[in-house]
Amino acid sequence: MKRILSIFLVILLSTSLYAQEKAAASGAYLAKDGQTNHLMLLIDGYLSYIKYEENKYLSTWGGPYTSDANGLTVKIEYSDANPAEVGSEKTLRTKLSAQNVQIDGLDFNKQDAKKQGLDGLWRITGRQQDNKMSTIARGDRKTIKLLVDGYFQWIAINPAEKGFYGTGGGKYSFNNNDYVEEIVFFSRDNSRVGAKLTFKGEIKDKDWHHSGLSSKGDPIYELWSLDGR
Repeated sequence: MKRILSIFLVILLSTSLYAQEKAAASGAYLAKDGQTNHLMLLIDGYLSYIKYEENKYLSTWGGPYTSDANGLTVKIEYSDANPAEVGSEKTLRTKLSAQNVQIDGLDFNKQDAKKQGLDGLWRITGRQQDNKMSTIARGDRKTIKLLVDGYFQWIAINPAEKGFYGTGGGKYSFNNNDYVEEIVFFSRDNSRVGAKLTFKGEIKDKDWHHSGLSSKGDPIYELWSLDGR
């Protein structure tokens, strides 16, 4: 009985430390190198690294990560600048904290925490067509969305084929079921930078119901679910 209790306590402690580690790392980190902005988003064990200039998208890469004393190790699921990296691992030798951190000689500033009800790693699982919600089955191709501390990014990818189909992101707010995006970077159309889009958002049975008009002005109704990796 004592042995079983000891094993249980070890598992409980490990789980608690892992949860604390993920919570400490979660957030938005921003650095600037000349005209280039480096934005790093971490939420729910997933990392995305974006490079952009004012009104000009440059590149992005990312994937699920683990952390240890050496830093963060990312299993790359997408990299539009270098698709050959997909499937490999990259280690960022740093220790994230509530203060500035340095990666590859760049000083990243952890942005102020702005916890909101939609923070998390989401994956699109449904889309309304002809007034009927169609389920999007989980497969190799997927569209995910990271939301953390007032920043967001969506990415359309297929890791199995090293496919990358677009991304966009910036800042967001979520109040009283009003979800507002301010576009800071958009791989498909730099002219959309600066646009503000307002949607309706509601959490029902842990799913995010997202409706309004797309960046092109088309009506949308989407269902997003927590990724659950």
